[in-house]
Amino acid sequence: MNKKHIVIIGLGGVGGYFGFKISQSNEANKQNQISFIARTKTYETVKDRGLTLFSSEHKNSITYPDAIYQNISEINNPDLVFICVKEYDLENICSQLSKVITKNTVLLPMMNGADIYDRIRKIIPHNIILPSCVYVASHIKEKGIVEHKGKTGQLIFGKDPEHPSENIDWIINLIENSGINSDFKENCQVDIWTKFIFIASFGLVTAKHNSSIGDVRTIELQKEEATKIMIEIKAIADKKGIHLQDHIIQKTFEKASTFPPKTPTSLQLDVNSGKENNELELFAGAIINYGKETNIDTPFSEKIYQEIKATHNN
Repeated sequence: MNKKHIVIIGLGGVGGYFGFKISQSNEANKQNQISFIARTKTYETVKDRGLTLFSSEHKNSITYPDAIYQNISEINNPDLVFICVKEYDLENICSQLSKVITKNTVLLPMMNGADIYDRIRKIIPHNIILPSCVYVASHIKEKGIVEHKGKTGQLIFGKDPEHPSENIDWIINLIENSGINSDFKENCQVDIWTKFIFIASFGLVTAKHNSSIGDVRTIELQKEEATKIMIEIKAIADKKGIHLQDHIIQKTFEKASTFPPKTPTSLQLDVNSGKENNELELFAGAIINYGKETNIDTPFSEKIYQEIKATHNN
């Protein structure tokens, strides 16, 4: 079997967790060439001391990739690229990638959001892009060191809707052989939108009120606001032919009840700490844009979008 060149871009909570598994299993079997791409401080740390993952799933908490780079421009002939960056870096990363990929390079974004596939497709029109969503409770402890708690992370991914007959068995095998808990589906749009309806509604309402997941479940006004956002998202999904399960709104609140009540959301933390970049476009921006595309009115998402922007001048 010829070695594949596998690249992981971004070593935050998601890229650090999944990239660690891919790299560490490859250290044992040497079947592929694994490259990481990371920014300055993370790059220095991983180059000198390897990538560290504190997780009950791994006795040995360090892995050394075959190569680590600071710049996408340094990569040669990647066969598979895992894109694990913040959504506001996506366009910039894809523009850089478009210069180094071959026509056979497959892209697999490990990012949550309903519009990730479409945004990559705009910049990289001809390659195979595998839509996905991820569930993992991991975060950067310090640069180059990731901590994972709770349940095993999960990757749900599917075929490229524009290239459904393309054989990607080697990628499915790679992910399984890396010990990643994964679920491959012919079509994973329902999973992506089920995750989106949760993260967008709770993200936007917690950001507006600087509240927690528990507050959105129990404070009447916040619950009502989250419900309005969910109704708009469900209407868009219906129009796009993505059939979310019955009682999706009730099920989303039930899912929220499995989190500790004080749990914050990343949008809330970013917005209320005044961070320059945040996921407002990923959530509200996507709902508003898809609403226009599908002729679905999204007045409430537009209102909360403007309110958050006005308060935080981002």
